[in-house]
Amino acid sequence: MVKCEWNLKFSVSPWLFSSKKSTTSIAASANSSELNGASISVAGAESSSSIPLCRDSTISGSMEQVMVEYVFGRKKATEVAHYVWKHVIQKGDAVVDATCGNGYDTLALLKLVADKTQRGRVYGMDVQKIALESTSSLLDQFASQDEKELVELFVMSHSQMEDIVPNDVSARLVAFNLGYLPGGDKKIITRSETTVLALEAAKRILAPGGLISIVTYVGHPGGREEFEKIEEFASRLPVEGWNCCKLHTLNRPLAPMLLFLFKR
Repeated sequence: MVKCEWNLKFSVSPWLFSSKKSTTSIAASANSSELNGASISVAGAESSSSIPLCRDSTISGSMEQVMVEYVFGRKKATEVAHYVWKHVIQKGDAVVDATCGNGYDTLALLKLVADKTQRGRVYGMDVQKIALESTSSLLDQFASQDEKELVELFVMSHSQMEDIVPNDVSARLVAFNLGYLPGGDKKIITRSETTVLALEAAKRILAPGGLISIVTYVGHPGGREEFEKIEEFASRLPVEGWNCCKLHTLNRPLAPMLLFLFKR
């Protein structure tokens, strides 16, 4: 088991990363090697700027177009997730990126909450310092200085998100992109035990009408177990208060799973 323990402050961009100690074996990330698919089990904008959703795509088109492109195998699960977010998040909202990875989700969330009022907030975390450096670099490229002031990044586990979101703040969306850090150490992965703890925390801080968005991967050791625990967690949520959906590719068993947990 890899044990990560950080107790430091560092700055790799114009704003300061606030760091808190983490003694977990979790590494939060987005796995960029997604497979595209041809079937969905459950289905459930506006941006004129061209910002990266992932390494090789930018925001364009409508939600309907994205879903059709996903069915045709031309869009990734992360792209579908980002378009769903646009139907949930409003300018000025508080949101959480529970697994910053290389920063693509962090940037997308920032663009959705940022406006001239400067009320929006993005709380991001990852246990790997290198992940936050990558996130910082991406924000430097695609976010303005005013936008970057809305972002707070922390070196810590996703299971500790309640330590950084103020008690009087409810999150409109909590995003998870699990697995390992693309380009990083594949032995450092998110694990089912702490991911379930993180989901419990996300449930507590989420506002009514908010969304927990999860992209999870099954192609690496531990990934299948993590997905099964997430599915078990979602299945237990009461239907009176939650609507839980899963999107995946039936004939590509290693393709990423996309889950949405909507709080009524």
